[in-house]
Amino acid sequence: MKNLILLITVLVMATLVKPRQNPNLEISFQVTAVSYQNTGETLSSLTLKNPGNTELRSSGWTIYFNFSNPRVLDSTTAPVTITHINGDFFKLSPKPGFRTLKTGETFKIDILTRTIKNFTDYPKGFYLVLDNDTTAYPIKFETHTIENVKASELELAKLVYEKNAKTTLLKAGSFSPILPTPYFYERQKGEFVVSPKLNIITPPKFIAEVTGFVKDFNTLAGFTPTINGSLKTNIIVINYIKNLKDEAYQLKVNPDKIQINATTNAGVFYALQSLKLLLPNRVWAGDRSKITIKSFQINDEPRFKHRAFMMDIARNFQSAEQIKKVIEVIALYKLNVLHLHFSDDEGWRLEIPGLPELTEVGGHRGHTVTEFNQIVPSYGSGPYRNNKTGSGYLKRRDFVALLKFAKSRHVKIIPEIETPGHARAAIKSMDSRYQKFIRLNNRQEAERYLLCDLNDQSRYRSIQGFNDNVINVAMPSAYTFLQKVSDELISMYKDAGAELSTIHFGGDEVPVGVWEKSPAVAALIQSGTVKKPEGLWSYYFYKINKMLKQRGLYLSGWEEIGLQKVKGKMVLNPLFSTENFHADVWNNLSGNEDLAYRLANAGYKVVLTNVTNMYLDLSYNKSYFEPGQYWGGYVDVDKPFAFIPYNYYKSPIEDAEGKPLRAGYGDNKVQLTEKGKENIVGIQAPLWSEIIFSENTFEYLLFPKLFGVIERAWAKNPGWATEPGSAKSKQMYDAAYNSFVNAVGQTELNRLDYFLSGFNYRIPTPGIKIENGKVYANSQYPNLAIRYTTDGTEPTLYSPKYSHPLPAGQRLTFRIFNQNGRGGRSIDMGE
Repeated sequence: MKNLILLITVLVMATLVKPRQNPNLEISFQVTAVSYQNTGETLSSLTLKNPGNTELRSSGWTIYFNFSNPRVLDSTTAPVTITHINGDFFKLSPKPGFRTLKTGETFKIDILTRTIKNFTDYPKGFYLVLDNDTTAYPIKFETHTIENVKASELELAKLVYEKNAKTTLLKAGSFSPILPTPYFYERQKGEFVVSPKLNIITPPKFIAEVTGFVKDFNTLAGFTPTINGSLKTNIIVINYIKNLKDEAYQLKVNPDKIQINATTNAGVFYALQSLKLLLPNRVWAGDRSKITIKSFQINDEPRFKHRAFMMDIARNFQSAEQIKKVIEVIALYKLNVLHLHFSDDEGWRLEIPGLPELTEVGGHRGHTVTEFNQIVPSYGSGPYRNNKTGSGYLKRRDFVALLKFAKSRHVKIIPEIETPGHARAAIKSMDSRYQKFIRLNNRQEAERYLLCDLNDQSRYRSIQGFNDNVINVAMPSAYTFLQKVSDELISMYKDAGAELSTIHFGGDEVPVGVWEKSPAVAALIQSGTVKKPEGLWSYYFYKINKMLKQRGLYLSGWEEIGLQKVKGKMVLNPLFSTENFHADVWNNLSGNEDLAYRLANAGYKVVLTNVTNMYLDLSYNKSYFEPGQYWGGYVDVDKPFAFIPYNYYKSPIEDAEGKPLRAGYGDNKVQLTEKGKENIVGIQAPLWSEIIFSENTFEYLLFPKLFGVIERAWAKNPGWATEPGSAKSKQMYDAAYNSFVNAVGQTELNRLDYFLSGFNYRIPTPGIKIENGKVYANSQYPNLAIRYTTDGTEPTLYSPKYSHPLPAGQRLTFRIFNQNGRGGRSIDMGE
């Protein structure tokens, strides 16, 4: 027992909770050549500075950091080496010949990486660890802007100007009064004056929805309406009527009363959301003087029953409060599914009773050589386990509370257990559990939930750079683990009184080489259960499907759940096409453009999650200063708006470089059949969190992009999508998009300034062009003000307002401001 206590003490010390002192090193990063000698790689330099009064010795230290596969340019002569640890985690160490770095000295090393296109590609999370020391020393890090970036920014501003020029400012009332656009709406005479004596008459069936509305209304208007009072004036009358579609409603605002008709509770809820959206924005801003609602007739119903947003809290954690804020806003705009991605390689974010290691170990990142108490840093989370995005998890009670809240907002939460790949946090957690019980001489308990074959010699590397992130599906203990987690999830939903119809089991990006040299797999093959390692894929999902069906649930996953590998290629798997598998299909990139339609035609239920249109974590555009990824292209609000679910080949989309795709590029692809159309259950937009280090960044990437998703998921099929003539279709699209951006810019963005204490949505950068000695500027949202300066300073709310072209040749800087006075990123035109 004494030896065990000593060992645990050493391991806890190795966790590095707090540094003792700081050698005060600094590192600066500079991109030297974005495209180095046409190799497709970027040449950069790391300069190590020692401004402190402690020298950095020639040996006995290591610098750790996160980056995308860096390597030393001249590894033979450089006095340092860069070693890959796992994932995006690397270390830089001195070799013989490294000279002691004294006070005031610097050391520079040239490195090569994949092409760097924006600032979020930069390395992060540098810290120093000295040999024979348990202290981690964070290193101050600074970056320098890529040379010639201003020229490319101005070229982009010109393209933005041309795109913005297609939109014009519309008069209020000439576009939809709410988003998503109702199936039918008509402005009528007069307005309803809201009185503090407002009375809501409702059948008992809809009391829950009305009670929630009353609370919301009190927040907005400052008074609480009566429910089923005696007053017959200034009333909202809610009627149950038969035969309306699920979630459909009729809303009629007259000067004397408001009437709502619906068949279902969801229909009433969405009618009340629309009624809130009809309130003037000044009410949302806190102006409660004479509240009026314009008279409208609205008949509305959703196009798709599955209208989803996927929130990734695994790679970088986000709090229960932020999740609740998301539930609130997506419900307001009639999305009804929150796909919660709570487990991945870089974190497990939900407390599972009986398996505390999942959150104690897998829910925390920090410096470690054993990963007994935490997993290694990712995405710059650094050495300390108290980093708020690298570490954190939802307690069971927090999740149950979120389920209850989501139910009240008619939002279904789909939990995702990412398997069998992307499971490193779970695997390392169960490894830790194994070691703990082995030290207690309890092998049976140690192996109960083990997820890896300890004797597996398979070699692989995942797309994200991990070599140990795949569950060994030949091991019975893996299914014991998944059954345990599933049953605990079922228990949480039961306690919340919330519906659970499916569990998402991931299924994506399992790398080549897994399971090939596993004794557990060899034994399974020898038993005749499977013939070769490739057969483990269907074996795994057969067992998971059986387990879920026994619990009254169906299987959801990423597209690979409907595929199998044959002769090295992924092809449709007919085995599960009638099993009600729900596949989120993201891959519509080159060679897979028709994958979603092929799966739907074969019988799989498909949620369209096309990366080129729906991935909200992709950058808004090619700007060096825009946060986000770009491997699947660039996504602004127009990409989801332009999406045509039943014929997305026709969607006006671009390739990954932002260049328009050739006309008819989908002509030789599989088309969606009528049977396949019935299997398209909905639309989903994910927001992956690799670069999410704050709520502000999350909200910046979320809005206004999400408005395009909201519109396409709910609103009826637009005429421009079915118009056969390309010229006329484009004309119709441009008019529809113009109305849409006016609704977003004039109404919805301003509402977001106040709703739930405000959202940090992206304010666009100005479009700029120079023509005939004049400088022109415009905005993506025509109503937003553009302000400028002529001395190179940052424009403020009090700078001159742009109203006409300005003479070129002066130091012009432009910036757009929202209706609340917050400014976006500026464009400096230079001398």
